Amino acid sequence: MRQPPRYRLMVHVLVLMVRDDGRVLLLRRAGNVYASGLLCPPGGHLEDGETVTAGALREVAEEVGVTIARRDLEFCHAIHHRSPESEGRMGMVFTAQRWAGQPSIREPDKCSQLVWAEPTQPPADCMPYTAAVLKQFCGGGLLSEHGWPAGGTA
Repeated sequence: MRQPPRYRLMVHVLVLMVRDDGRVLLLRRAGNVYASGLLCPPGGHLEDGETVTAGALREVAEEVGVTIARRDLEFCHAIHHRSPESEGRMGMVFTAQRWAGQPSIREPDKCSQLVWAEPTQPPADCMPYTAAVLKQFCGGGLLSEHGWPAGGTA
């Protein structure tokens, strides 16, 4: 009997940097990138051979120029996402309440603005994926699925 091909997906890491007032940092995507003009937290795709924590720490440093100690990075959510183009992604979401440095735009070709947002009331121009993550973050959910048709199969 012929076996179906193994399912493969991209792993995406996100970091919710949380200030003392509870607001989280979002970046306005800009330029020739996916979801240009919309808000999302610092994050990106894993590189080959990279762990999810190493990827999260790297992405925050690259995108907003801060350093987070590994001990200050906490896992908070996993989201199995299906993009509008039907690509499967596994998002690993972390929080950080401490970091060294002041967040700033480090990749102006990919980001035009930093926004501190109330996670319980995300801005209307958040990426749908980001809004789904923030809803789960506020509700304490550890796992969610987003963008899949009813029944969960393509």
